[in-house]
Amino acid sequence: MTAIDTVVKLGGSSVDQLTDQWWDDLARHARTSRIALVHGWSKPLKQLNPRYTQPDAILRDRYGNQSRWTTPEVIADIHTVSDDITGRITTLLDKRDVDVARVLGSDGALFAGPGERWYWRGKELVELDNLVGPIVRVDPAPLSVPAGDRPGVLVVTPLARDPRGREVNVDGDRAAAAVARGAGASALVLVTDVPFLLIDDKPVPRISRQDAVRFRDQGATGGMRKKLRAAGEALEHGVRRVIIGSAPLSDLLAERTGTVITESGEGEQA
Repeated sequence: MTAIDTVVKLGGSSVDQLTDQWWDDLARHARTSRIALVHGWSKPLKQLNPRYTQPDAILRDRYGNQSRWTTPEVIADIHTVSDDITGRITTLLDKRDVDVARVLGSDGALFAGPGERWYWRGKELVELDNLVGPIVRVDPAPLSVPAGDRPGVLVVTPLARDPRGREVNVDGDRAAAAVARGAGASALVLVTDVPFLLIDDKPVPRISRQDAVRFRDQGATGGMRKKLRAAGEALEHGVRRVIIGSAPLSDLLAERTGTVITESGEGEQA
């Protein structure tokens, strides 16, 4: 097993939406670089059971942050869809002569701090035991690609253990940032369904961490807000650059497209 150069975050639905050319490019890149894929599961979870599409499946805490209401049953369903996602990634890469190893973050790689306990239910704040938490520690030992006759890719399922040893749900983008900094990766790539970060409806090819933080707090919404938060956390802990976009990995890493976020906003292409 060998260490990681690049961490790539894929949404759970991206596995089926990405083209054959995208996977061909990833396989070629795996021959010269050590890659970890961190996958999400939000859309597959909704497809598994319609209850996850209901408004009450999402909680809003006393600070206005949103998270999925996660119970042991939800954790079990996350395992179900994650097993399926990993299986599809394995099939896609195996036929391209790339080996896949999988790590559950909750098996000793990712550790979460205590989660929020107070959430709005209607107009009342109530205490709930929600199995979520922020990642506070990463053990890099399990985070390495398989070493063998064929190239290898590591797939990471973003679950963690909380201080009580319970398996908890963690945000996928922030988990990818944690994996990148814990594994000493130089780049974090957040694959999205949009080609660039947009500010005032204009594509932004490059931006500094501080400017990205300002936009995150003043203009970004939804999923992009979470991605910018993850980008900031990665850069603060030694990751050289974060790239957001929808193109093949080689194009994003070569900075031919996408939005590149670095500490200074200046060019730091590897």
